Amino acid sequence: MSKEKKGFFGRLAEGLAKTRNHIVSGMDLIFSGFSDINDAFYEEIEEILIMGDLGVSATEEIIENLKVKVKEQKIKEPASCRQLLIESIKEQMRVEETAYRFEEETSVVLVIGVNGVGKTTTVGKLAGKLKNQKKKVVIAAADTFRAAAGDQLFEWANRAGVEMIGGQEGTDPASVIFDAAASAKSKGADVLLCDTAGRLHNKKNLMEELKKINRIIDREFPDAYRETLVVLDATTGQNALSQARQFGETADITGIVLTKMDGTAKGGIAVAIQSELHIPVKYIGVGETIDDLQKFDADAFVDALFTTKDEEGSYADIG
Repeated sequence: MSKEKKGFFGRLAEGLAKTRNHIVSGMDLIFSGFSDINDAFYEEIEEILIMGDLGVSATEEIIENLKVKVKEQKIKEPASCRQLLIESIKEQMRVEETAYRFEEETSVVLVIGVNGVGKTTTVGKLAGKLKNQKKKVVIAAADTFRAAAGDQLFEWANRAGVEMIGGQEGTDPASVIFDAAASAKSKGADVLLCDTAGRLHNKKNLMEELKKINRIIDREFPDAYRETLVVLDATTGQNALSQARQFGETADITGIVLTKMDGTAKGGIAVAIQSELHIPVKYIGVGETIDDLQKFDADAFVDALFTTKDEEGSYADIG
């Protein structure tokens, strides 16, 4: 495992500590406290997972999956269920390879989300990652509602070495998209990456704005592959699920970016979102640098949810 990946996993594990401590301590009591696998055993596990922010829908699926495996493998010991439980959650979370198709084709990527979740920095980090893959990237700074968004994105564009098309504060975001699409086409860009305004308190305006933006992209870039990522703050738990649901009513969301995983992340929410909305988590962020945004790895994520720190300070799987 590379130093970068190790550092990323370590910070992810630390960010998930609150969720993990709750799940792990509860599971330890269940696995040591029950001598038989029965309905009460499953109910206790269910309660722990729901309290860990995995949500009712995801938890029910995980428990059903666990029951099937226990029956198939004729398992009698409660303690033997731990690894099966971990595998059931990993199966729920795995992202298909086709999830990153936008990296392979001429694409327009819309990034949406409320202010304060790390949306603009996510656009900047994605631009840097794509540039490192030798892609030609143009950024559209279409969040003209928030004064600092354009300046912040301009810094990221310079850092990544990509072109940014922006407008003055208050400019019609659709006109920025129009100009950026023209620039992306003339330069033969691989990816047009669009930062958009994120205000849910006036959903009607947001809906109209996104419709207008989508109409322009359809007209100006009809053959481009379309990706719409919603950025959510992992520390807000069920509120993030609610935001994803609301954005899903206004846009055809193809993926989730979960940021602030290095804070006191309510990590189980990643499982809940994927299960309830059937939208994959594609990226997670644990910090401020480009390398702190990584493609979602279900195995690493679930291991970080079921991991304790050993005495040497490294992370050891408790499964």
